[in-house]
Amino acid sequence: MTVRAFWLDEAHDREHGDRYAELVTKEAVLFTPAFGDIAPVQFACIAWRLATPPFLEPGLVRWHRRILRAECRRDHWDGSLIADVRIVSDLPPQLTRTREWWRDRGWEGWPRILGQYIRPSEQDLSKRPYLLPTLSMQAPIPLGGLPPAPDGPTDDLAGTARHAVVAVVRELDELLSPILTQLEQAEPVEDDPDRFPSAPEPDVA
Repeated sequence: MTVRAFWLDEAHDREHGDRYAELVTKEAVLFTPAFGDIAPVQFACIAWRLATPPFLEPGLVRWHRRILRAECRRDHWDGSLIADVRIVSDLPPQLTRTREWWRDRGWEGWPRILGQYIRPSEQDLSKRPYLLPTLSMQAPIPLGGLPPAPDGPTDDLAGTARHAVVAVVRELDELLSPILTQLEQAEPVEDDPDRFPSAPEPDVA
């Protein structure tokens, strides 16, 4: 079954008074550098920031539990829109072929609480080492679906910002859903002794 990478939580936003529209209106000054821009990139990046934590908590944009962060930026080379996403991964094959690297250190992987990946606490880190594999995706987002940047803080500023966010969500979901689906299908069960076991077994000659 294909998993969703990104989606909009429109229902939660509406139930709590259209939080995103209120935030965009309140923080309209943040869009000032993008007003009247011939390219829609800077406006879309600001709209994305306001739709995601820490600006909006929980965000209008939601993402899969393996995604740690998702940011947008303007490429300084050609002005295109670049998405930068960090994804929780499993151990690379090179580290699963042998446990020679283990050396009785009690390595731990990504901690989870209620199925969510979290970073180890300071208390946890004081007791044992952690190996936290991630994938870094950086990819261009097509500009065709983005709305033109407004000339100023118009009455439809919130609507235009939402339109930009929807376009980015659509592209990111299409890019990353196949990757996340495969990662989830390959994920070992929680009690699999080969996934960060409590003690390494000796290599067989």
